[in-house]
Amino acid sequence: MTKKLTYITNQVCGSGGLERVLSLKASYFSDVFNYEVHIITLNQEQSTLFYDFSKKIHFHNITVSGNVLTYFFKYNSKLKNLLEKIDSDIILVCDDGLKGLLLPVFYRKSCPMIYERHASKKIIDNKDHSSILDKVKYKLFFWLMDFGAKRYDAVVLLTNGNKKDWRINNVTVIPNPLSFNNNDVEFHDQREKIVLAVGNHGFQKGYDRLLKIWEKVISEHPDWKLNIFGKIDSEMKHLKLAEKLNITESINFFSPTKNIGKEYQKAAIYVMSSRSEGFGMVLIEAMSFGLPCIAFDCPHGPRDIISNGQNGFLIENGNIEEFSNAVSFFIKNEEIRLKMGLRAKKSVQRYSMQKIAGRWDNLFKELI
Repeated sequence: MTKKLTYITNQVCGSGGLERVLSLKASYFSDVFNYEVHIITLNQEQSTLFYDFSKKIHFHNITVSGNVLTYFFKYNSKLKNLLEKIDSDIILVCDDGLKGLLLPVFYRKSCPMIYERHASKKIIDNKDHSSILDKVKYKLFFWLMDFGAKRYDAVVLLTNGNKKDWRINNVTVIPNPLSFNNNDVEFHDQREKIVLAVGNHGFQKGYDRLLKIWEKVISEHPDWKLNIFGKIDSEMKHLKLAEKLNITESINFFSPTKNIGKEYQKAAIYVMSSRSEGFGMVLIEAMSFGLPCIAFDCPHGPRDIISNGQNGFLIENGNIEEFSNAVSFFIKNEEIRLKMGLRAKKSVQRYSMQKIAGRWDNLFKELI
């Protein structure tokens, strides 16, 4: 008898990492492992999907509105009715908000439930310097997050580092899978003078830090370009900062693209300036194309992926000077850059979809 998996999330129509990973995993579980896969979204309506999902997947959308309390109770009521109708064998919650974490508190479990955490627990901290009131608020949030997470049958985190932030015992670590199968793609050394970054313009991605790094790099290497792909914020604060730093001629800001593989192939260096990460999907993508990476050692993704000095560089979180020196080092030392890129390509084979999906399948079977 075919087993049913139901994913509960907010929306899957965007261009973010969660949407990308869910399109890969849900499609693989449906097409290769023959699970009957359902995805429940919230207020998605008829939005066009950015990524491709298997045609076999069943989509359901819940529409709610109103004030916070009305919104919450309407959502839970509609969700319960839908879950009873689907009658799943496994429920997976991919919602980094409190309503996702606290779902087992308000919903009597009819089958095993898994909570997938795609972001660092510290993503709620959106300031470099938090006040005492902020710290109290974060502490309360963290307690509520642990309270809800304990009620799941399993909590899946993406890195070993993320385990340090949770005071729970039901944790399993399963990293994200590679979105590209580049094992058979020949490594090439014909790269353009491009440094690449991919991700939205939110606070946690740290593009304000990256622009300050680039200001130092470009003063020494004016013939290089920084290409940033990601959803631009409405205030366009990073475009304005680039103007203020007088570095606009050496930077290109692009909207998200489905054909990001083409950009990985062109670039010579990949950089991640994030303040926090749940994993760092773009790192393994870039490395699969033979790109050496430079990333801040932020909580908690890059350390699990980058072997410092072997396939890239891990930089003390927030150290602008050290980061800019690492970029300049790669620019000046092409032979070392290419060797590290080749090592990077080999090192991410452990994230193949077949291997990662197998670990998920084992978890499903254990819980069922």
